[in-house]
Amino acid sequence: MKVKTLQPLTWCLTALLAVLPATLAAQTASPVSTSAEVEALKTQLSEQQKQIDMLKLALEDQKKLLEHLSNAAPAAGAPTAAGSSSSAQDNQNFTLPSKTLGQVASATPVLPPASPAPVPVPRSVLAAAQQPAASSANPCEAPLDTANVPPYLRLGSVCVVPIGFMDATFVSRDVNAQSVIGSNFGSIPYNNNVQAKLNEARFSIANSRLGFRIDGNWKGWHFIGYNEFDFLGTSGANNITVTNGAVVPRIRLYWIDARKDKVEFLAGQSWSMLTPNRSGISALPVDLFFSQSIDVSYVAGLTWSRQPGMRVLYHPAKEWTLGFSAENPEQYGGGSLGGSGITLPAAYTPLSGTQINTGNEVLAAPTVNPDFIAKIAYDPGTRAHFEIGGVERTFKIESPGLTQHSTNKGAGLLFGMNVDVWRTLRIISTNFWSDGGGRYLTGQAPDFIVRPNGSISPVKADGSVDGFEAVVKNTLLYGYWGGIVARRNTAIDTNGSLVGFGFKGAPNTMNRAINEITFGFNQTMWRNPRYGAINLMGQYYWAQRSLWYVAAGPKGAHDDTIFMDIRYTLPGSMPNF
Repeated sequence: MKVKTLQPLTWCLTALLAVLPATLAAQTASPVSTSAEVEALKTQLSEQQKQIDMLKLALEDQKKLLEHLSNAAPAAGAPTAAGSSSSAQDNQNFTLPSKTLGQVASATPVLPPASPAPVPVPRSVLAAAQQPAASSANPCEAPLDTANVPPYLRLGSVCVVPIGFMDATFVSRDVNAQSVIGSNFGSIPYNNNVQAKLNEARFSIANSRLGFRIDGNWKGWHFIGYNEFDFLGTSGANNITVTNGAVVPRIRLYWIDARKDKVEFLAGQSWSMLTPNRSGISALPVDLFFSQSIDVSYVAGLTWSRQPGMRVLYHPAKEWTLGFSAENPEQYGGGSLGGSGITLPAAYTPLSGTQINTGNEVLAAPTVNPDFIAKIAYDPGTRAHFEIGGVERTFKIESPGLTQHSTNKGAGLLFGMNVDVWRTLRIISTNFWSDGGGRYLTGQAPDFIVRPNGSISPVKADGSVDGFEAVVKNTLLYGYWGGIVARRNTAIDTNGSLVGFGFKGAPNTMNRAINEITFGFNQTMWRNPRYGAINLMGQYYWAQRSLWYVAAGPKGAHDDTIFMDIRYTLPGSMPNF
């Protein structure tokens, strides 16, 4: 403590003692009109005299304190012991006056109350006070660490992380399936078809992605906003690849999630809850399994969709997550990505493209209810994940002549797991069995057929993906087998012809099974948390499709495809919530 700290207080006390006697003299000299006033004045003078005496005592205490500090203070410029500005002995010898100014004042104080004289603060306390403040409940409101550049942006009380990568993809196929960089598994040409004599080789940047993620805490709720789009949208222009390699952006993901304690809500367009998870029932892409493939159609047999919906999750324990969602429905009759389409009875052909989506319509088919999905996930640790789920669907059509309508249900069951066999090797298996769930198998099987009497009959369709993922130094290796099987479901029309799916004489788009074997690598060539990463990737797959009926010639078709990709990924990561 410095001696100058107490000097102003001493000056104030001295000035007060000089003023008070004059005040008392003036009050004594003033005339009094009554004996009562005289007595009151005497009482007041007595009280003020007591205050003067107490102030004198306080002044003496202050003088003694000044003398003590003057003797204890080191000479100017003299060094002090490391780690102390006032030694521990000074702190022990230092004593506050017996009374403070606020305590000696009367009910109507002459001087305003003052705080006790400050006690010297040890250097260790000062050093602690100069440290950055501890993180608040919301890391996005905590002081920034100026020593490091944060890998996220601050916007008000939320953190924003840019999401995205820039892709340059090359694909080569030994047949022309007209697939671009997303494989049309259902339209691989036969060996006796002219397209089987042509090759397909092209470059594309359409799989590049941009987006952002927003995180924050508010009143105990942790919320995430997620947006992501790529450039795989379709355009009505037919000449965009002749002189200009233009691509069209499309929304992939656009959702918000909020969680407090054990309850969690999500709304927006996300990966369907039927999509296999790697962890819990999270909607974040890093917690989902849609393979490591470069192919934007992923793997044949994978159960997935990206669609609008709402879900509620409950976390009864750290290892368990229960989820229920209502997601966008669509009555699907086949035809997407070269997939199998159904044959309608003659009286119900107007339903194609109006009441039944044939793969070319966007939210055109009328529907009764959302698709309801339930799922349970169990994660005993970071090295294992198990899940089971199911979907319930409702179909409804109205006859063109308004003579009758038909309603029926569809359902599917999902089971998946991924387990680390060793620290760097993970085994994955996901399986889906359905009666009316073909649209969730990359659209490679229809949901139902329509019988001549107008009734709806779901088509049984199953899918599976099994494989491994391994890390060797800075390279990820993977291999999967995937398969889809669509069951026969037929009826006889009023004119005697066969209709439905899988009948004799059916068109060659009706696939009975699709199988794929694929493997690839993803090598991190360079990575820096502040600048991003560059990866070199490669994938090969062999795919085969088998038909329900072929009039003549080969009974199947196969495709050998190679992908190569160079990717730059943007930097960024969230603080630890």
